[in-house]
Parts: sequence; structure tokens; C-alpha cells
Amino acid sequence: MTTAPPMTAARLDRLPVTRFHRYLIAVVGVATFFDLYDLFLASTVSTVLAKEFGVSSAELKPLLASAFVGAFVGAVALGRLADWVGRRRALLLTLAIYSVFTLLGAFSTDVWMLVVCRFIAGIGIGAELPLADAYLADLLPAHARGRATAWAYTVGFCGVPAAGFLARALVGHSPLGFAGWRWLFVIGALGAAIVWVLRAGLPESPRWLLSRGRSEEAEQVVARLERSAKTPLPELETADHPAEPKPQRTSALFRPPWLKRTVMLYVFQTLQAFGYYGFGSLVPIVLAAKGFDLSHSLLFSALTFLGYPVGSALSIPVMERVQRKWLIVGSALGMAVFGLGFGYSTTGAAIAILGFCYTAISNVFSNAFHTYQAELFPTSLRATAAGSAYSLSRLATAAMPFILLPVLESQGAGAMFAIVAVAMVVLIVDVGILGPRTTGRSVEAISTTD
Repeated sequence: MTTAPPMTAARLDRLPVTRFHRYLIAVVGVATFFDLYDLFLASTVSTVLAKEFGVSSAELKPLLASAFVGAFVGAVALGRLADWVGRRRALLLTLAIYSVFTLLGAFSTDVWMLVVCRFIAGIGIGAELPLADAYLADLLPAHARGRATAWAYTVGFCGVPAAGFLARALVGHSPLGFAGWRWLFVIGALGAAIVWVLRAGLPESPRWLLSRGRSEEAEQVVARLERSAKTPLPELETADHPAEPKPQRTSALFRPPWLKRTVMLYVFQTLQAFGYYGFGSLVPIVLAAKGFDLSHSLLFSALTFLGYPVGSALSIPVMERVQRKWLIVGSALGMAVFGLGFGYSTTGAAIAILGFCYTAISNVFSNAFHTYQAELFPTSLRATAAGSAYSLSRLATAAMPFILLPVLESQGAGAMFAIVAVAMVVLIVDVGILGPRTTGRSVEAISTTD
């Protein structure tokens, strides 16, 4: 098998962001919309489900954790599959699994049926984001990779407040005689089915095709991207586009020169779950612990979740201006500060403002790391590395109810967010010391330097 030659990489990286690129970004963005909508859905309606099924505190924990445990399985298995069978096929499979079992979950007759459906749907959810990251890194030009990825996630993060406001509107009602919380799952499943149809028309990654020796198919994709530019293209310069390393087995992640990056990314993904998903998946429960009733809790959650798309949009102008690793470090520090403020706040206004600030800065953080994790490894390892690392964040998120809820119940929200802040500080040290510089560089150049 061959790897992407410098000329092909240079052709991809010299392109402006074309109309075809924008279509790819939009489809990926809409797909991540339903992925993120679903991730935050269970926590948003958790208090309602507790009443619907008479769920105890002990049973609520596996319900919250089930999708994330499934996501751990999916990120590991389907991430590696994408390096074997291609990004496009793996992405179609993730959506199919998610949409079918999310729809089945809407018709759950008891809490354990819902737990099983959430677990299997999570297998599809778990692979979606790291595969999307790898796909975009393969196709987007180096000069716009971070900014364009941030646009995709800005579309995607609109799914988080959508989940919050739809829950606010539907929970407690029964349109057409069907409980509101069930409609929330139906909406997610049908939306994913529509995206599956859109995604079926996406091209395969030309870098992946070349890594598998399918040069004619890769040429067709690159030529299509060039035609979509509709402007004269600059002269090719291949000096900054060395050939990637030859295709490697998964075990290469745990040997030099990739070992340091693998350790950095695995530690990072384990810890970021405390700050990112630990907040988003537990905030309605935190608000309930602070004494707010269901109506106010859902309202504050929805207002807080507005920070997700706003923060994502704010990241767009800085993604190519600030070195990615330092953008991650700075935003992680902001999460630690705002998280502590949220944990110790008592008034509704302070909770809404600090919660919004937290989610806004956390999505600058999220867009930076989603771009960053897909830049660190060569094509033959890109989806495997991103998927396996991301799986750790899903496993850690599944553990959040068992780690953070006991602290919340016994020590309060302030102590819980102190744990989150400590995790963010260790993450900062990890990325600051071990993380390489990537902004503005071709993925081939990043893959051939320590």
C-alpha cells in the first residue's frame, strides 16, 4: 500500500474553502447536532424519567451512564473500523445504529429497556464525533482546518440548547397521547435518519483512499474539490508536504514516535470528561440539589445550554490565530474558574450567568481539542487514535454519576466543582508539556515531526 504523496497533500492544502467544502462541513455539522442533542438529552429529562418509571437514585445512575458506556464501545470499535473500511462507511454505520435504537428507546416500557436502548444507541454516538474529526482533518486545507471544524461544531452545538428548550416545551405534556419525553427521543431518531440520507452522498477521504492504494478514486475526489473552487489555484509547493509514514498497525500508537502523543491524548481525554460532560450531563441534577423545582431547573438548564453554540461561534475567529494547544490550556483554565463560581452560587441570576459563561468557554475548549486530536497522527492511525482516546472520555463520563453525584449529595455543588477544577489543572499541565504545535501546518508535516 502507498501513502498520500506530497503532490496530493499539496493540492488539498492549497485549496480555498470551496462550496463543496461548505457542503461537507454542513452535513457533518447537522450530524453532530443530533449526536450532541442526544448526549445531553438523558440528563435533561432525568428528573422526569425518575417519576415516570419510579426510578430510585441507584437506578438513575446506570440510566445516565448507559449511553456513555455504549459510546466507549463504539469509539473503540468503530474508530478502528474507519481506518480499515473508510471514513464514509463507518460514519453511515454510526448514524444507522444511533437512529434505530434511539427510536426504540422512545417506546421503552420500563427503565431497563431504556437503559439497553441507550447503551446500543451510544455505540453509534460514541464513534460519531471522533470519526467526524478525522474526516474533516483528511479533507480540509491546513490554513482553514481549525476554523472550518469550528463552523461544523457551531452547527452541532445548537443541538444542546435545542434539547433543553424542547424538554422545557414537551416534558409534562402528551402531544397526540404520547408522553413528551418520548417525543424527544423520536425527534432525535428521525433527524439522524434524515442526516443518513444526506451523508450517503459524501465522498470518501482522498487521503484514506491513497493509503489503501486506491489512487484513481482519490484523484476523482481531489479533482472534484478543485473544480468547486472556480478560481485560479496557486502554484503547487510540495516542500512543506513530506510523505506520511507508511500505514501502521494500531500497536504503533504505543511505540515511539507516537507514544508521547498517545499518552498526552489519553490523559487529556480522561480528564476533559470531568470538565465538559461532567458539567453538561449533571447540571439539571445540580440545580435540583440547589433547591430549584423541575420547571425552573429545566429553564436554567436551557439558558445555560445556550452557551454551547455561542461559545462555539466565538471560537471561529481565534482557531487559526492562536496555537491550538495554548487555546486548549487557556479555555480549560476558564472552565475551572467559572465552574467553581457556578458551584458556589446561590441566586438564579448568578447561576444562569456563570452557567452560560462556563458552557461558552467550554466550547472554545471543545472545538480546539476536536481539531487538535485529529491532527496528531497519520492517516492510517488517525481515526483509531481519535476514537480510542475519545472512548476514554466516554468511559470517564459514564463514571461521572458514580464519582460526582455522591460528592454532590454529601458535600454540595462547591465540592463537586472543586474536583472538576483539579482535573482541569492536571489537564493543563498535560497538554502544556506534552502537546505538539499544529496550527496552520499540514497533517503530513505534523505526522513527520516529534
